[in-house]
Amino acid sequence: MLDLRQHIAAAKQASLAAATLDTRIKDQALLAMADAIGASRAELQAANAEDLAAAARAGLAAPLRDRLALTDKVLDAMADGLRELAAQPDPVGEISELRRRPNGLLVGRMRIPLGVIAIIYESRPNVTVDAAALCLKAGNAAVLRGGSEAFHSNQALGRLMGDVLERLGLPPSLVTVIPTPERGAIAELLQLDDLIDLVIPRGGKELIRFVAERSRIPVIRHFEGVCHTYLDATADPSIAAPVVVNAKAQRPATCNATETLLIHADALDRCLLPVVEALVAAGVELRACERTRQALRERGFVSNQVVAAEPSDFGREFLDNILAVKIVADYAEAVAHIQAHGSSHTEAIITSDHATAMRFIRDIGSSTVIVNASTRFADGQQLGLGAEIGISTTKLHAFGPMGARELTTLKFVVFGEGQTRL
Repeated sequence: MLDLRQHIAAAKQASLAAATLDTRIKDQALLAMADAIGASRAELQAANAEDLAAAARAGLAAPLRDRLALTDKVLDAMADGLRELAAQPDPVGEISELRRRPNGLLVGRMRIPLGVIAIIYESRPNVTVDAAALCLKAGNAAVLRGGSEAFHSNQALGRLMGDVLERLGLPPSLVTVIPTPERGAIAELLQLDDLIDLVIPRGGKELIRFVAERSRIPVIRHFEGVCHTYLDATADPSIAAPVVVNAKAQRPATCNATETLLIHADALDRCLLPVVEALVAAGVELRACERTRQALRERGFVSNQVVAAEPSDFGREFLDNILAVKIVADYAEAVAHIQAHGSSHTEAIITSDHATAMRFIRDIGSSTVIVNASTRFADGQQLGLGAEIGISTTKLHAFGPMGARELTTLKFVVFGEGQTRL
């Protein structure tokens, strides 16, 4: 029987060592992990093949199997992310906001690790490496519990990282991959508030709710990615069509894929047909409002990939080649729709008007707001974090893609010259 507390206690002990690791040693470990991924490609893909075969037998949808696959491209991206993270500044020990008080005290704030961070996630075994690497860079120990559909892949990646750490004389328990797919382990883990400092769940609503309701440990939540792209009145169709297709169809099962397209009524003549034709050519099913369908009929466009939208299609995370489409009367209606149906993840505007773009980034309260580019850029690596441990859609502690810096906290440091309080 798995002694989960023993595993987490070892991670707790390792976190004490991690907090004081020299930057050079942490970066050396990250680079060694990157090299090991390249050297162990065949072994990792063999383990992944077991998961892919099981997923196919279970009837897992094609987009979800795509997220599960450790292709050469995915493995290369994992290694590149490790190298990029190693090249970044170490957030630990950074002192900021130094101010001289009237009594002569110099008061500042120093970044320190959080301790032991548990990440509970589904599918996508690359999360195993990203999460472990970010925790290590920030001086934390990582406890990782991936989905059962990626069990063999995650175990192989965990062994690889543990071997690298041990070879460098570091505690292997800096990265702990829970060695069981049983869901009961999650419930048990969530009670270990004396050993774990933070829990980050990544996955669907059911998983997030399960963790949030049962955890005795602080939770940073990553709810679903109901992302919107809004074509403003001045949208350029030469930008709109490729951006919208990329945002929806490049990898539709990711949380930063656009799920709803909003089109300003004044942009219909320029943008509707080019954008819809490009989406249909990319194999996307459009669930369109009646006004959109009528506008397409008036322009002679007919396709069995355009169907009537149900009210529930707006505000829904499809994770598939399906896109809800709605015509809005003006900018205000677009913003109101996003505020009503969004999940605080990512929204994009396509516009040629600078003032409207600046107004949009002020009015929209989501964690990432993008102008004239795909929502798919809402990703830690794409935004220069090297990798991400998740995208927080709650505003406490961190909001948006979380890199190494977001896995630290601040303590006050005070420098005096013999002052005493009156």
